[in-house]
Parts: sequence; structure tokens; C-alpha cells
Amino acid sequence: MDLAAIEAVRQLKYRYFRTLDLKRWDEFADTLAVDAVGRYGTHALGEPLKLDGREAITAFMRENLGPAIVSVHLANHPEITVDGETAAGSWAFEDTVIATEHGVLIRGAGYYSDTYRLDADGAWRIASTGYERIYESMQSLADTPSHQLLSNMWATPTSK
Repeated sequence: MDLAAIEAVRQLKYRYFRTLDLKRWDEFADTLAVDAVGRYGTHALGEPLKLDGREAITAFMRENLGPAIVSVHLANHPEITVDGETAAGSWAFEDTVIATEHGVLIRGAGYYSDTYRLDADGAWRIASTGYERIYESMQSLADTPSHQLLSNMWATPTSK
């Protein structure tokens, strides 16, 4: 068992979520192989997303998770297997998304299934990623009159 590789893959997936939520797009892109495949399914966006390549995945996230979207992804229960310079992993995840311009709160959970590879530069990267939803819920924040977004690192001083 290659514990160093397992830990490297674990850190990679954590970095993927951290850089996604903090909108650090260059760092996010670096978690993905150049030819990465992304398969994301969400009822809120309609049809499942099929994104091919690091640039396409990063561009989609940058365009759709801009400052008006606050997100937090939590991943746990990793099951990682390593076979030389490739690996596979499964992750339980929960996500919370606040679409501030639309006054909507989206919550969900599911399981990611990923493949990884050790690139020529010695870094592990995500070769393919996608998830299956267990549930996704959406709530209008107008239905919760007491709701207040007290802190939002993406808000401009006039929009807090």
C-alpha cells in the first residue's frame, strides 16, 4: 500500500474543494490534468454537465461560481486505491450554495468518483471527476424572513 500516494491524492481533493470555494482559479486549474474530464449533475442547473479539459472545467467554474455565488463543499470518507501512477477515489460530500442575486439556498450531498494520475512534473492531478447526488434541495430565502447573510467575503461594501 502506497500511503504517501494515498495522502497526496487526499490532499489534492481537499485542495480542489478549497480552491473552488475560495475562487482561486489558477490553483483550482492546477488540481486538474490538462485532459481532465468533469461530469457534474445538478438539478439546479438542469441537464448534467459534460466538461472536457482543464480549461473547460475551470472556465465553467469561473463563469458560474463568481462573486454572486457563495459555496462550501465538505468531503469525507475517502476510499482511495493506488496502482502505480494512477489512482481511483470515492468521496462522500455535502455542499451548500447561496445564490445571493437570486435569494436562493441550495444544499445537497452525494458521492464523487474520481480518477487521478501522477503527471510528469511529479504532481498528482485529477484525471476525471464526477458525482452522483443523493439529494439536492433548494429554498427561496424570501420564504425565511429572518434570514440574513451576515458575512460574505465576495460582497462589495455596498452589497453587504
